[in-house]
Amino acid sequence: MALRGGIDLGGTKIQAVVVDDDHDVRGQQRAQTPLKGGPPDIAAAMATALRAAADQAGVAPSDLAGVGVGSPGQVDDATGTVASARNLPGWDGSFALADALRADLGVMQVRLSNDVGAAADAEAAIGVGRAARSFLGVFWGTGVGGAVILDGKRWTGRGFGGEFGHTLVKLGGAQCPCGKHGHVEAYAGRKAMEARARERMDKGEKTMLFKLMAEKGRDRLTSGIWEKALRHGDPVAEELVERAVQAIAGGAASVVNLLDVDAVVLGGGLGIRFGQPMADRLAAAMQQHLFVESRPPRVLVAELGDLGGALGASLLVRTAAAPATPPAPAAAG
Repeated sequence: MALRGGIDLGGTKIQAVVVDDDHDVRGQQRAQTPLKGGPPDIAAAMATALRAAADQAGVAPSDLAGVGVGSPGQVDDATGTVASARNLPGWDGSFALADALRADLGVMQVRLSNDVGAAADAEAAIGVGRAARSFLGVFWGTGVGGAVILDGKRWTGRGFGGEFGHTLVKLGGAQCPCGKHGHVEAYAGRKAMEARARERMDKGEKTMLFKLMAEKGRDRLTSGIWEKALRHGDPVAEELVERAVQAIAGGAASVVNLLDVDAVVLGGGLGIRFGQPMADRLAAAMQQHLFVESRPPRVLVAELGDLGGALGASLLVRTAAAPATPPAPAAAG
């Protein structure tokens, strides 16, 4: 049975898996995404994580049929490059990620896709999306990624389709990490939420968010910290999460009004952490914005959890036993 690797590169974590033809995970490794350096340092961390997953599976990386990668930024599988991954340190220009991983791991085949697109493809093929002919994927984490699945296939348009995080929800609104204003990610991305929380703390508002961060030895406000602050009724956390919910709900309702998809699938670090109660909360917040209120879409939590992106990346690898369809043009994330 052929084994293949998958790596999900995110702003907070790197998740690597080794899977078989039945999509069963034979080995896995999770690591923190480097906060300093640049693309070569991140590529080295990705290779280290994949090597550990392969070791757990009892194989060398060179024994794998190939490695698929889901990455943020402008992803070009044809050239093996990733550019403008702004949620990662020093990744403003273009970097030959496929070549770097091939050289480090000794594998012949390295395929690239947008990280959120890979996770959505996995949910459509082997996850919760199997029950929906079409859905909007909302991946709420360091940023807010998105993907649109129509009739079982990811829609990418001219190459950048599915960028839900850059859906406009407020004219002249808060500045998004992309530089423009009023996008969903400006209100709901974990990075933007952390910046806003820090501003409020600096102005004298009381919050336990950064105390929890220090206690846990973290260098950022992780999804677990947000969850714990909410459990303790932290007012800043509650207000910022509600602000995020309203932005996501407004944007998602607009997509539903335009495309009439069957479902909204909630994933990403924050989405998975908050789970079905948050999915239900989003469904309620969307209701007021829906054109056809009597027939709302289902709002579901991504079934594959934190492994979804890496599993989706592994689907990019062609094997003799299970040939993969070449990925559609990848969107930026």
